[in-house]
Amino acid sequence: MKIKTLSIKNNINMGFIEQAYKGKNEWWLYALGFIIIFTFWQVIGVIPFIATIIANSPDLTTAMSSLEGNFTELGINKNLLLFMILISGVFGFFAVKYVVQLLHKRSFISVITSRKKVDWNRIIFAFGLIFIIQVASILFMIYGSENELEWNFKLVPFLILLVISFLLFPFQTASEELIFRGYLMQGTGMLTKSRLAALVITSVVFGMMHVVNPEVSALGWTVMIFYIGTGLLYGIATLMDDGMELALGMHAANNISASIFITASWTVMQTDALYIDHAEPSAGMELYLPVFIVYPIILLVFSKKYNWRHWKEKLTGDVE
Repeated sequence: MKIKTLSIKNNINMGFIEQAYKGKNEWWLYALGFIIIFTFWQVIGVIPFIATIIANSPDLTTAMSSLEGNFTELGINKNLLLFMILISGVFGFFAVKYVVQLLHKRSFISVITSRKKVDWNRIIFAFGLIFIIQVASILFMIYGSENELEWNFKLVPFLILLVISFLLFPFQTASEELIFRGYLMQGTGMLTKSRLAALVITSVVFGMMHVVNPEVSALGWTVMIFYIGTGLLYGIATLMDDGMELALGMHAANNISASIFITASWTVMQTDALYIDHAEPSAGMELYLPVFIVYPIILLVFSKKYNWRHWKEKLTGDVE
């Protein structure tokens, strides 16, 4: 019995967060590393977007209003605008890669997974599962809408949207996962010695990152339940699966589907999607249903497929 318990404990100790111990892991390195990553991701990386807004604004007041999410009044090509928004993800992706390799002196894969190599089958499965769920929910919206959805299909703009979405959203979502479920979760877990602290802190910070989105102004602060709940979904999947492959697939599927199927004037992604939603923004059941019903079902599916065990230890145990 003791041998079995020791085997379980050793298996947990070789998990995802513990990958941080493979390289240099002093707290000040993580502080410096995050500053470098944030600078490339949210300062240098957003320069093309800001430049596009300013170049197409008649005055500074209009430019500032547009930077807060009111893009439509500028008349900028939506695909160009989306491209400029997503460029920051490329900067963030490579910033994490080189900070891990050059500053922490460990392999890039160690911030992605505890496996010897990235499991692309996991990414594809998670992507497919979320994409199917998103399509089903959109079909339900179409069926239940009262002439609030406008068919918006335009062949050439939509094809360009598809190319941009499948080319750049993987970088954008991967950069966020690398930062929050990778770099910060491993660093926070190592410094606090607590898996639960790493999960909660990174999920809350991930949610708060979306405060500047126009959805918060339109729907109110209750929308943070969705953002933080989504961060918890990705974080739980990462800790239970000892790698962020599932989170990578889920996040990419969520953002790509949101981009290509439905757009609205009050969302951060105003695209040449198939439908335009003209309904007044409201924080109803569509906000709470995913977090409290759909997300637990998704975790259940993953747990059955990948034989997850020892939930308590992996989510709330100590980091050793």
